[in-house]
Amino acid sequence: MKESFLCSRRKERCKMENLVQQLINGISLGSIYALIALGYTMVYGVIKLINFAHGDIYMVGAYLGYALIQNVGLGLFPAILISMIFCAILGVVIEKIAYKPLRGATRVATLITAIGVSYLLQNVMIYIMGPEVKAFPTALIVRNWTFGGVTINSQQILIFLTTVILMIALQVIVKYTKMGKAMRAVSTDPEAAQLMGINVDNVISFTFVLGSSLAGAAGVLVGIYYNSISPLMGVTPGLKAFVAAVFGGIGIIPGAMVGGYVIGIIETLVSAYGGSMFKDAVVYLILIIILIVKPSGIFGKNTKEKV
Repeated sequence: MKESFLCSRRKERCKMENLVQQLINGISLGSIYALIALGYTMVYGVIKLINFAHGDIYMVGAYLGYALIQNVGLGLFPAILISMIFCAILGVVIEKIAYKPLRGATRVATLITAIGVSYLLQNVMIYIMGPEVKAFPTALIVRNWTFGGVTINSQQILIFLTTVILMIALQVIVKYTKMGKAMRAVSTDPEAAQLMGINVDNVISFTFVLGSSLAGAAGVLVGIYYNSISPLMGVTPGLKAFVAAVFGGIGIIPGAMVGGYVIGIIETLVSAYGGSMFKDAVVYLILIIILIVKPSGIFGKNTKEKV
């Protein structure tokens, strides 16, 4: 009887340890989704554009990080910083060339353009680097720490801390800087903001700078975490980050953060408990449910769109 009781307690403890382990893994994955989702939500919040090329900017960041570490011999943090700067510039160039001329056009036109830019970036990267999957170079010594049956490694800690630091920096910029206040004003009423002397074009460009730089950082971090990159790597994470942004309330920065972590944790739990074949389907099912039950997202407010 006593042995049976101890065996039962041991099984319960193993289940709890496994659950905590999967939550930690989910937080690491959710950090990546949150960084990408922030780009979606900021751009939509300012100019009401769903930038489907955003996932491919994340892919470009991963490849640039790969080249800087593998070919140039830079360390991890300089590679992340340079990838962020390059992706920020790339985001502004895309906005000026592809999106700015369509600012007064229909949403369908801008959506199709965003999809076209996405395919362009994918094919340019295939032409430059080839279509095959590349192994990301080891840029971080992986150390493991075990606490009561739960293992945390240095990669997970790096991804989480980097994400938290970038999110705090973003919140400070948006809430306490002059440009951040201008972003909020343009998001609320672009015409009124322009009448108040705010340069709307500069605000939009700055929004792309912030969103694209976060995507560049996410690209390098995911290369470190999964040890592989490919020209099509931005498609699925980009869509899942979009789901995260919709889940939290697209256009709302805290909502994108929460949505990223929720989607990452749910996907990890589904994979861990036997549903790895259906993990993507579960994420998209969440999108459908949210759009039916609360289209504005968890943190969003229901507003009627002007026609």
